[in-house]
Amino acid sequence: MTEAGNPNGDDKTAITQGVVDGLYRFPLKGFTPEPLADVIVTVRQQFPNDRIYAVENGPSGFTKEHPAHVSKSKLAVLVGIPRVAQVHTQLNLETHELTAAAPAMSAFQGNLGMPQGRRDFAIWLSTFLDDDADGKLGVLQAPGHRFLDNPAGYVSVINLASVRDLERRMDRPINPLRFRANVYVDGWSPWSELEVPNGAVFQIGSVQVVIFKQITRCLTTHVDPNSGIRDLDIITALRAITPNVNCGLYVHVIRDGIVRRGDTVTRVAEMTR
Repeated sequence: MTEAGNPNGDDKTAITQGVVDGLYRFPLKGFTPEPLADVIVTVRQQFPNDRIYAVENGPSGFTKEHPAHVSKSKLAVLVGIPRVAQVHTQLNLETHELTAAAPAMSAFQGNLGMPQGRRDFAIWLSTFLDDDADGKLGVLQAPGHRFLDNPAGYVSVINLASVRDLERRMDRPINPLRFRANVYVDGWSPWSELEVPNGAVFQIGSVQVVIFKQITRCLTTHVDPNSGIRDLDIITALRAITPNVNCGLYVHVIRDGIVRRGDTVTRVAEMTR
């Protein structure tokens, strides 16, 4: 990390205690975040009900019988189609009924758990996106599969102080949801999360997590999550702080439990090898 990311020259390795300020899941990859008050997390499992559906933008090669990682370049997501942010979705996880709304469109309602519902949503979304979509859209899903940018990036974490420091440097307000994380932590020093090594263990309430890797950012962060317009060059601003344009952490759960908004986040130790 460059000196720009550590402007006071102080030791950031002793990360301060933080607090869980927000919890979010993204049932349909690339679409609307759903805020949570609490969530049950399980050892070596992904964040519950996160990225369980995705929409392919033309043939992706994904099959339900042999599910495998799909590059986001083959999906209808913000990095390639910013207008996806204008589609507001809500998924009932018990019934898999999806409701969706978009400008100048009649509201959609259908069951993503059924083939017809998936086809209907793909048609509705294709009508809205029009020429922004490169190919035929199709809703993807397979039991137990997650459409993650990093197949092992089970839970993502953002340091809100780092986002505020970006705001200061860019002199523009930045919605933290540009970073589409599961857990938002407040109370840490800016960028201190990038000084903590992989393998470091954190306590969140009764839960323990271990850092898997830092998150390298892409053009998704340039898109305003409300307007669907690319209006900020986050990548250039990040490059002045960290050459690898990292912001946030991927972690794995190593002790089951419930994570709640307001839980303290404290560094415990490093995993023994």
